[in-house]
Amino acid sequence: MSTSEDLLHRIETDPAVAELLVWPGDFDIERRDPVEDLRLPTGSPLHPIAGCGAGGTYFLCGEPGARQRPVLYADSEGQATLMAEDLAEAVRLIAHCPYWRDLGAGFPQRELEEQLRDDHPDFPERRDRLLKALALEPLTAAEAVARLRATAARTSPDFVPRATADDCLPYELLFEREQ
Repeated sequence: MSTSEDLLHRIETDPAVAELLVWPGDFDIERRDPVEDLRLPTGSPLHPIAGCGAGGTYFLCGEPGARQRPVLYADSEGQATLMAEDLAEAVRLIAHCPYWRDLGAGFPQRELEEQLRDDHPDFPERRDRLLKALALEPLTAAEAVARLRATAARTSPDFVPRATADDCLPYELLFEREQ
């Protein structure tokens, strides 16, 4: 498997792949400016790699070239979650469950799946094209959500960001442990 940097480079250099992530996944490599500068309690660096239309930012955590670089998502409302163990897993999650953030708000997966199918009948074909273009193994939506929830449960304490200003509170968890 390639590193997160290799996969990000592939996405950056293939506009068709980048577009498949923008819609319906809302993972846009052109939106890399976070709402505010963030830091992790461990001091591990955060590298913005993409953003969403609502102002959230996806970050690779850790030093470039590290064997494993988790992906953190921080929204514009002060919530965050560790969403994937690496960029490949984040892309697979986004490819299968572009509604993943709505799960953190408590919406049932079944309803989100039905709405996705109704609103975007071409979604399965686009998902398959994305996964094939990046040579990523498919998952079921249930597997993707299970991995998301397991990874999100590891957010606290080491991956709860806070703004770099000294008087700022840490972000709240997007996925509470009991969900």
